[in-house]
Amino acid sequence: MRNFRINLNRYRDYNSYLRELFGQRVQKLPIDAGLGCPNRNGTISTGGCVYCDSRGSGTGAFVERKVPIDAQIRSGIEAAQRRYKAKKYIAYFQSFTNTYAPVEKLKALYDKALCDPDIVGLSVGTRPDCISPEVLQLLKSYASRYLVWVEYGLQSAHDSTLKLINRGHDVACFVDAVTMTARYGINICVHVILGLPGESREMMMETAKFLSSLPVHGVKIHLLYVVKGTKMEEMLKKGRYRCLDRDEYIELVVDFLELLPPHVVIQRLTGDPPRRSELVAPQWALEKGRLLGSIKKRLEERGTWQGRHFKDSMFSG
Repeated sequence: MRNFRINLNRYRDYNSYLRELFGQRVQKLPIDAGLGCPNRNGTISTGGCVYCDSRGSGTGAFVERKVPIDAQIRSGIEAAQRRYKAKKYIAYFQSFTNTYAPVEKLKALYDKALCDPDIVGLSVGTRPDCISPEVLQLLKSYASRYLVWVEYGLQSAHDSTLKLINRGHDVACFVDAVTMTARYGINICVHVILGLPGESREMMMETAKFLSSLPVHGVKIHLLYVVKGTKMEEMLKKGRYRCLDRDEYIELVVDFLELLPPHVVIQRLTGDPPRRSELVAPQWALEKGRLLGSIKKRLEERGTWQGRHFKDSMFSG
């Protein structure tokens, strides 16, 4: 496995990474700051990404229930203590686009989320077209006291796919954002989705190779699941899209991991679908624990690991 110790999971999982840093369980606390998205409010588009629901892939705590950030933090800590026995936490701005506001407002929001002494990190989910030197300087200002990550949604390394899913930016925009963020020394996590409409296995693997050529520190791999009220639901009903089956997804994840650098932290192997009443397909996506176990088992069966086929070469797609 080169000279990098992956662990028994055969990939560099996020929980182990955090234990290495803090010596104990550290739990992310998802936050909805109600910041919205330029791909939904008319700045770029009013439709948003074809798979995105009304919560902006987050909790909906502020958008739907107007729960203040400090209350979200308190309830998140209580839940993490009960379920995971966690004592340290990362404030995770998850919903919508969390750099989409003036720097002064962002600072006030981030400061409020970091008010609890047991919070040790800040993770900010955003779009590559919503970043600036001023925002990055703000995030860097927290790095002496907290573990800081920026999470960029890319989804695919193919402009044709990004256009099809109404992403609102191209691959070049993402590269510019990553390059700029790296200059500030901030940890970068990239979100990708497997099973996007029109994508072949080869295209998905090209996305993995593309990421391996960039200064990326973490990756979140998501399954494309279809939620009620989205453009994806329309595509599915009209026969313009077919969901991956479970075994297909497992093989794709293993293949994807093989191409990523061994040092990259795998923050997710699949997403968290909404409530059963809101999920259209595939229903097996709700069996997250079973799916994660099957991915780990398949890595063992194939005798493989993250980075097995990693090559430090530029993307050629």
